[in-house]
Amino acid sequence: ATTAGADRACTWLRASLHPRRWLNLQEYQSKKLMQESGVAVQRFYVADTASEALEAAKRLNAKEIVLKAQILAGGRGKGVFDSGLKGGVHLTKDPAVVGELANKMLGFNLTTKQTPKDGVKVKTVMVAEALDISRETYFAILMDRSCNGPVMVGSPQGGMDIEEVAASTPELIFKEVIDIFEGVQDDQALRMATNLGFKGPLQKQAADQIKRLYDLFLKVDATQVEVNPLGETPEGQVVCFDAKINFDDNAEFRQKAVFAMDDMTESDPTEMQAAKWDLKYIGLDGNIACFVNGAGLAMATCDIIDLHGGKPANFLDLGGGVQERQVYEAFKLLTADPKVEAILVNIFGGIVNCAIIANGITKACRELELKVPLVVRLEGTNVHEAKRILTESGLPITAADNLDDAAKKAVAAIKK
Repeated sequence: ATTAGADRACTWLRASLHPRRWLNLQEYQSKKLMQESGVAVQRFYVADTASEALEAAKRLNAKEIVLKAQILAGGRGKGVFDSGLKGGVHLTKDPAVVGELANKMLGFNLTTKQTPKDGVKVKTVMVAEALDISRETYFAILMDRSCNGPVMVGSPQGGMDIEEVAASTPELIFKEVIDIFEGVQDDQALRMATNLGFKGPLQKQAADQIKRLYDLFLKVDATQVEVNPLGETPEGQVVCFDAKINFDDNAEFRQKAVFAMDDMTESDPTEMQAAKWDLKYIGLDGNIACFVNGAGLAMATCDIIDLHGGKPANFLDLGGGVQERQVYEAFKLLTADPKVEAILVNIFGGIVNCAIIANGITKACRELELKVPLVVRLEGTNVHEAKRILTESGLPITAADNLDDAAKKAVAAIKK
């Protein structure tokens, strides 16, 4: 897709490869999981009010305190609150200041480069002990298809974009393949700690943290645990200062406690409504709704609409096990968007029965009293029956022979 929403389209494409939306955890939630696995993180508390934040700062009894607004978007440090406060991350040595700052964070919207234009309301802050970092390294454990299992990846150059390190100094990227049955061996952990540049007593300490991180990786059914930086302090501690954890969505049935932490308050309401019906929706900035089954078909549909001078208003993916009610709910979502001036249905019936789609379309058109032009292209399983249903419905539905024809007709319908 070549619209301004292309980045979101790519995000949607990744999500479409899985049975549900990806799991988003706040920073403090990830650190709590790490703590529970014995991973060394900064001491911290979570607060929902300014008075709780002040009490937390006093309890920490630390030389310096860091206060962080908890939202899922990045770029918090350079963000701006609608209270006038600049920065979603603040350092102070005075606990009283924590309360004052929290008062200007909680209940106010924080806008960063990654938030919507109006920002995201901050409901929680993390009050943590600020530690000096004398050296930063990068460490991650991830599933690697080429190795048929987990691998450790590390670099003594931490605290920066690991892709840049790999491109400029590939010799500073170290990799260890993990035997899924044996786990991380002591010699592997020590070798990685050495490659990360830890020396003396810190080497063994780092190796221990690496093994604990692998235990966490297994325990929560993660697909990736990335720590950047895994740092050392002047006092001789190895600490995981920041971490990103990706989870295997297929393991939700046995990770109920983890998935219950999923913070959906920042999600788009339409996306959330779509998810209730096992639909995947991403809003774009055009005026032609794309109603499809499959990520690849969605991208192709958007590209061809763009090729013929139109702009997609959204992606809505039905997936595979489609029921008539899902089609009806999908149309409700699409027609609720005031930007939508036409709907293009592009279904390739493999495991999807086209007749079910056709019945859902006709039901939705009648009950919702569809007011915008509707172009339908169906191919595959039971397509002849589906076309009969649409033709005999008496509804103003424009049939298309192929995707190119469908895109042309959808764009033309708007111009009329």
